[in-house]
Amino acid sequence: MQKYGELLRELLEKRGITDENQAEIFLNPDYRRDFHDPFLMRDMEKACVRLYEAIDNEEKIVIYADYDCDGIPGAVILNDLFKLINYKNYEVYIPQRNSEGYGLNLEAIKQFADSNVKLLITIDLGITAVAEIAQAEVDGIDVIITDHHLPQPELPKAYAILNPKVDGYPEKMPARTTVQSGGLCGAGVMFKFVQGFLKKYGEFYKIRNGAEKWMLDMAGLATLSDMVPLTGENRAIAYYGMKVFKKSPRPGLQKLLAKMNIDQKHISEDDIGFMVTPRLNAASRMDDPMRAFELLATDDEGEAGVLADHLSKINDERKNIVKGIMREINIKFEKRGKNNDKEVIVIGNPNWRVGILGLVAGKISDEYNKPVFVWGKDENDCIKGSCRSDGSVSVVELMTETREFFLDFGGHELAGGFTVHNDKIHFLEEALSVNFRKITTTASSTSPLTRGRGEGVSFDLKLSLSDINMKNWRELEKLSPFGLGNPKPVFLFSDVKIENIKKFGKNGSGEHLEITFSDSGKARVKAVSFFSGIDSFKNKLEQGLNANLLATFDLSRFRGREELRLRIEDIV
Repeated sequence: MQKYGELLRELLEKRGITDENQAEIFLNPDYRRDFHDPFLMRDMEKACVRLYEAIDNEEKIVIYADYDCDGIPGAVILNDLFKLINYKNYEVYIPQRNSEGYGLNLEAIKQFADSNVKLLITIDLGITAVAEIAQAEVDGIDVIITDHHLPQPELPKAYAILNPKVDGYPEKMPARTTVQSGGLCGAGVMFKFVQGFLKKYGEFYKIRNGAEKWMLDMAGLATLSDMVPLTGENRAIAYYGMKVFKKSPRPGLQKLLAKMNIDQKHISEDDIGFMVTPRLNAASRMDDPMRAFELLATDDEGEAGVLADHLSKINDERKNIVKGIMREINIKFEKRGKNNDKEVIVIGNPNWRVGILGLVAGKISDEYNKPVFVWGKDENDCIKGSCRSDGSVSVVELMTETREFFLDFGGHELAGGFTVHNDKIHFLEEALSVNFRKITTTASSTSPLTRGRGEGVSFDLKLSLSDINMKNWRELEKLSPFGLGNPKPVFLFSDVKIENIKKFGKNGSGEHLEITFSDSGKARVKAVSFFSGIDSFKNKLEQGLNANLLATFDLSRFRGREELRLRIEDIV
């Protein structure tokens, strides 16, 4: 470990990496070494043969993908394969979030049967669709499920199932884990399917070896977007995904990044998480999810520009609606007392748009550190909603224990969706809270990354402001990409002086905060906090006061100028 700098060594040890061989594997992902053989998935052989037969017989194929930034990139990956082999007898179907909801639906399957579809390939859904897949089989449609969600006790009788959680594929995590979702995301499973297909048939179709690597931008995008841990194969997918993303020739990506003033060759995980993913998800939340698929799949520069503009516009509309709902929620919480005594928060309004409730649930969960269920009514007058966990419990396990309240539910440990009986919604909070207590008294929750404790807030290491330099930034960069299971290191800067406080933002909005800190050694560093004001922290912020700062390193490239600064996590 002596070959690494002191800062990097300490951070590796925080991640349980204590010898040089482990460090090399973690810091330098390798395509051959770190990508598993796709045929380790139980039904991979069957799935590849069936797809080959469908292509050979020119059967009509439907790609049926989920509407979020996992299913849609997964659909683009399979679409890329069909382009590669010049297969045209297929269509892409992405259900409407608001009217159809998550998963396979019988009405769509009836349409497929009427139009002589012979093979249906799901992406990021299907593992709980027992009745729908039985109907497809009755109608003469073979179904290949590619999914990563938790199965129910009864598996669908599909032609083939590719899901790491139902077979012996490496890195499967226990179904009852309460901390994080394990294994591949949905687009990751689809990438393995395409990788397996090309391994078996690539030579037959005269496809050059390694052609699937250009699809890693989509697999990486989904892996970073879908709350799966960035360890093992997922780390390799995210690592190579970022490399491909920076060179991706997709016109839609290029136009979207240009619209957001992001330099493609310097794009970061934060850019993807905070800028790209919300715009792609805005399609299903505010309009039609096909717009996001078309943006990522198109080869037409003009169409790409129009779609990039459209997604940016509806994302701005989405932000305004979320702000309005959050204002309403804050008023409700004030009325019932900020310190809600229930372990689980359930809140809703029939007028709230179902498609954006996951964002609302995430904001409430972040603020109150509790699992949160938020509901509205869809176009069919059904009570539907989204839930988010703070990491204390699996929301799928929680809903399973409270199943008599739900008409339907699904998801993974940290996020899910649900439909509730209309006459039971007002009793849901109490029932979930009772079951939360049952679950958490029998299962211990352990964090994948142990951090130090300071002033009641977690951090990795204590640094001084003079440690904010490019040498240390380059050391930290070796740990990227960051995300779930491999969070950005948080540092404690003790007793630093607030030199200056400035607001900034688009068109002079002042919605962000920039604070200049100094220490006794006279080092001065800028630190930023987005969507924050001086009252966003527990302690008073005032020029001349001293504080303890918790922050991550942040390299800004605004308008082509590099500036190393800090991004504020907390001020205590």
